Amino acid sequence: MSLVSLVAIREAAERVRPMVRTTPLVDLSSAAGRPLFLKCENLQPAGAFKIRGAYNMLARLTPGERTRGVVTYSSGNHGQAMALAARELGAPAVVVMPTTAPAIKVEGARSFGAEVIFAGTTSAHRRERAEAEAASRGLTIVPPFDHEWIIAGQGTAGLEILDQCPAVGTIVVPVGGGGLLAGVAAAVKQTRPDVTVVGVEPIGAAAMKASIDAGHAVTLAEAASVADGLIPVRPGDLTLAHVQQFVDAVVTVEDDAIIDAVLWIFKHARIVAEPSGAAATAAVLSGALDHLVRTDGPIVAILSGGNMALETLQELGRDRGGRELTAGS
Repeated sequence: MSLVSLVAIREAAERVRPMVRTTPLVDLSSAAGRPLFLKCENLQPAGAFKIRGAYNMLARLTPGERTRGVVTYSSGNHGQAMALAARELGAPAVVVMPTTAPAIKVEGARSFGAEVIFAGTTSAHRRERAEAEAASRGLTIVPPFDHEWIIAGQGTAGLEILDQCPAVGTIVVPVGGGGLLAGVAAAVKQTRPDVTVVGVEPIGAAAMKASIDAGHAVTLAEAASVADGLIPVRPGDLTLAHVQQFVDAVVTVEDDAIIDAVLWIFKHARIVAEPSGAAATAAVLSGALDHLVRTDGPIVAILSGGNMALETLQELGRDRGGRELTAGS
């Protein structure tokens, strides 16, 4: 199995430049009581890091493939990103989402012109339906994580972090299917092998950690978490291979820690992070990776997405703090 090269990631960075933003690092060291920066991928077009991989892959398709159209299976953020990339590159798009997808993500995909189809509640259900649509309609599948072009696109975030924070000691990355972790780790370790790279999963959906422990890809019987973007029941074969090669460790966090991180980010930075996007920060704040953090450089936690309705933020605030959050609180 061929791993993504540093050259491929650098080429992806040039390819995605027309669409992808260089997102800022926000310094929250004072609030955290330790050197901590957030890489704000919630500020990307479509509200998450996923545009990096989606645009890189669509830009590499042939004109004929783009004309026929593309399809993906996604809990939300990748579907929105692919829909946006497809609109910009002139390709019809179909997104297969779970029946439980948040309305804000469904509306986002439709707003970019995609046809949305609902199928089941697991990544396996969505993938099966997407493959059927691709076969019957001649569409090209744009996977959410397990493809070298997707991984290379996500890796561009790692290159940016190294440029923005040369002294970085540890980079912390949320893990769903593993595309972001695979890409960032490949970019970082092939440039700065001294930097520690850690993945973070919800404890109720720790498919990557189970796979690392087993030495092969493991399919969970079920996966559940408040972090709806981090609950694939199985990592990709290619993403797992990258994690095994380049990642120092994968840790898990409780849902309560993720919710606390969402509220902490909002309180101290006035940034809306969806639960999936706040998982890396949750690991830092909860101490889940204290035994792994380098002492000679700051931590950069990737805030991977911000597609969450204000009503959901308020609900999380009530559940954890007994009071309603408002934008002015």
